[in-house]
Parts: sequence; C-alpha cells; structure tokens
Amino acid sequence: MGTSRTRGTGASAADAHTYRMPLPRLTVARDISHGPLDGAWWPRCDALELELPALVVALEPDVDAEVRVTVDPAEWPGAPHAVMAPGRAITVQSAGPADEAHVITLDCGTVGRWVLLVVPPDESVGTAARLLAAVDDPESPLTAVRMLELARTGRLGGTAGKTG
Repeated sequence: MGTSRTRGTGASAADAHTYRMPLPRLTVARDISHGPLDGAWWPRCDALELELPALVVALEPDVDAEVRVTVDPAEWPGAPHAVMAPGRAITVQSAGPADEAHVITLDCGTVGRWVLLVVPPDESVGTAARLLAAVDDPESPLTAVRMLELARTGRLGGTAGKTG
C-alpha cells in the first residue's frame, strides 16, 4: 500500500503506523432469521485471528456486548480461543459434531445472533458471488453444505437453488 505526501508536508508519527482492516466480503440477508442462514461471509484467508475482527466490526455489535463465535474446526484448524478486536476480546469455540459445516455463528449479547455461511477463502470468484447473492433469498431452505454443493456445480440460483 503506497502513501502520498504533498511536497513540504509530512505524515505525523501517529499516521506512520495506522492500519485499517479491509472490509469483509459479507452479505447479510434483509430478513434475518428467515431460514437456516442469516448471510454469507467470504474471508480472504483461513487465519481467524486476522479475519474475525473486521467481520465483527461490520456487524456493528454494541462495544459493550460480549461476542462469542462458534466455528467449524475443519475450516479453522488451530483457531485461537480468543481473538482481539478493536475494543474487545472475542471468545471463540469449536462447533460440536451436530453443528453444520461451513458455518460461523456469532452471538453478540443482546444485539443479535448471526449464522453465516463461510465461503472457503480459495473459492472461485464466480462461485463465491453466487453464494453471497443466494443467502438473500427469503424462501431458500438451503443449508450451507447444500448451497456450496449447488454453487460448485453451477446449479445455485433460480429454481435449481430451491431444491433440497
């Protein structure tokens, strides 16, 4: 990332170490809790400690809200038990065997709960775009695993995406 300076001015010492997290690639359904998924998230890498803070900030839970996250251990091997985010520590737990794969659940105290499909970081742009768009269908009964299967075969969307 380059910086630009106007001749005769310099950046302050505080500006020299400023970093902004990239905005998460995220879609949240208009009607939360309308189906098995509230949205979809496409992280850039599989390092939860790098990706999770931007996701939590984007969902805008109250700064005082306790944030707990449940992740699929197959997708996030070696996930830390806590992740630091601006102004908070996020508690991370591994999902149990009965929980669905390819999902992250964020419990943000009284602010809300989100169940998001996790699009694998190495997924193709086309497949990821179909998945991010598909979660906003209020009539979709599809689970995360089924959505991924349909998207990878090119059958997600329209009436094909509504088959179980």
